[in-house]
Amino acid sequence: MKIRIKFAKQGPMKFIGHLDIMRYFQKAMRRGNIDICYSEGFSPHQIMSFASPLGVGLTSNGEYMDIEVSGTTGSKEMTNRLNSVMVEGMKVLSCRRLNDTAKNAMSIVAAADYTVRFREGWEPEDADDFFSGLSRFYKRESIPVIKKTKRGEQEVDIRPFIYCLSVKDNTIFMQLSSGSANNLKPELVLEAYSNFRGEEFRSIAFQIQREELYAAQENGKLISLEDLGEDFE
Repeated sequence: MKIRIKFAKQGPMKFIGHLDIMRYFQKAMRRGNIDICYSEGFSPHQIMSFASPLGVGLTSNGEYMDIEVSGTTGSKEMTNRLNSVMVEGMKVLSCRRLNDTAKNAMSIVAAADYTVRFREGWEPEDADDFFSGLSRFYKRESIPVIKKTKRGEQEVDIRPFIYCLSVKDNTIFMQLSSGSANNLKPELVLEAYSNFRGEEFRSIAFQIQREELYAAQENGKLISLEDLGEDFE
C-alpha cells in the first residue's frame, strides 16, 4: 500500500537539513511501529521518498513524503503513532492512501505556496510603499534575473514562473513554479524585487514559510499533493 504523509516543520527543526530529516523519519518509522516496506538486495532500505527538499532556515506547513507499507491500522492511527515519536517542531498532519498507479510526490510537484513576513525589527521604514510596490512589480511583463546554475550564471525571465503574488495584513503570499523543471525559490523573487526598488537584498530580514505543494492535473489546474490521496480505515 502506498501512503502519502503530510507534515509540518517548525521551530528549531528549520535548521535541520534534508538528509538529516530523511534519517529522522527512518528512525521515526521504527519507533512508531510502522510496517514500512524495505527494498531488496544486499543493503535493504526503507522505501521512502520526499516531494521537494526544503531550504535550511525555512519553516513549512506542507511537506510531503511517500512510503510503502505492508499493512496499517488506518489514517488516524498511523498519524497518532508517528506524532507520538515526533520531536518539537515536527508534526504529522495527515496520512493518506494512494492508488497503486500513483506517481511519487517528487516527480509530480509543479507549484508551491509561500508566505513571507518581515522579522521583528527588520521592517523597512517605508513599509506601506514596500507592500504596495509589489503589485507594480508583479504586473511587469518581464522580470529578468541572474540565476546561478551548475554551469555558471545565466539571465532568466522569472515572471512566467510567478503564478500569484499578493499582500494581506503585511504578509506576502506567493505561488511559484516548483519541481525539477522550473523551480523558482521565493528568495530569488524577493531579491528581484529589492533590485526593482534599488535596494540591497537582505535575506535575514525575511521569514519564509512554505504552505503547500501542488501537482498539475490534465486540465492544467493545480491540486494539492494531499488531495491526491484519501483517508483509509
